[in-house]
Amino acid sequence: MRNLIIAIDGPAGAGKSTISKIIAEKLNIEYIDTGAMYRAVTLKIIRKGISLNDDDAIECMLKETEIDFINGRIYLDGEDVSKDIRTIEVSSKVSDVAAKSYVRQRLVEIQKNMAAKKSVIMDGRDIGTNVLKDANYKIFLTASVEERAKRRYKEMIEKGSNVTFEDVCKDIENRDRIDSTRKVNPLRKADDAIEVDTTSKSIDEVVDEILSIVNKRE
Repeated sequence: MRNLIIAIDGPAGAGKSTISKIIAEKLNIEYIDTGAMYRAVTLKIIRKGISLNDDDAIECMLKETEIDFINGRIYLDGEDVSKDIRTIEVSSKVSDVAAKSYVRQRLVEIQKNMAAKKSVIMDGRDIGTNVLKDANYKIFLTASVEERAKRRYKEMIEKGSNVTFEDVCKDIENRDRIDSTRKVNPLRKADDAIEVDTTSKSIDEVVDEILSIVNKRE
C-alpha cells in the first residue's frame, strides 16, 4: 500500500508547523519539520563560529552532521535542540543558509528518504515543487505579513525571547524576500497545490479544511 504523503508549503509564520503537527497526530503519520532541519544546520554554523561565506567549511561540517526527529522533537548530533533553533539569531540567518544549493541538496536527500519509508506530512518552502513532487496532497498556506508577524512575536515572547514586534515584522519581510527570490528552488505555490489563507481562520478551521481536502480525495 502506497504511503500517504502530504506536502505543506508557505511563507514564514503562515502556520505550517502548527497545522502539520495536528494533522500528523489526527492521521497517525510522521511530521517532518524541514524548516527545523535548516535551523539546526544554521545553529551548528553559529555555534562553531563559521562564516556564512565560508562554503567549504559549511560543506565539510554537513558531512559530519546528523539530524533526526523523535516524538516531534528535533535532534542535532544526538542533542535535542528544539528550543535552541528558535532564537532570533537563527531566524535572521536561516534563509541565507537555506539558499545554499549544497545545503538544500543534502537535506533534501534526507527528507526524500524519510518519505520513502513511511507516511509523512512535510512542511517547508519547496516541498510540493521540489522535495515531494509526487505527494498525494499539496497545500499552500499563506497569511498577511502583519498576521504572521503577530503570531511569531507572540510565540517568541511566550518563550522568553527579548524582541520587539517591529524586529519580528522586519525579519518576516526579509525572509519572504530571500525565500521568494533565491535562485535554487524559491518559495512558490505548486501548480497543483490548493491555497489556504489562514489570516482570518482559527487553527481548528484550517485543520478541518485540510482534512476535508484529504477525505474528499480519499
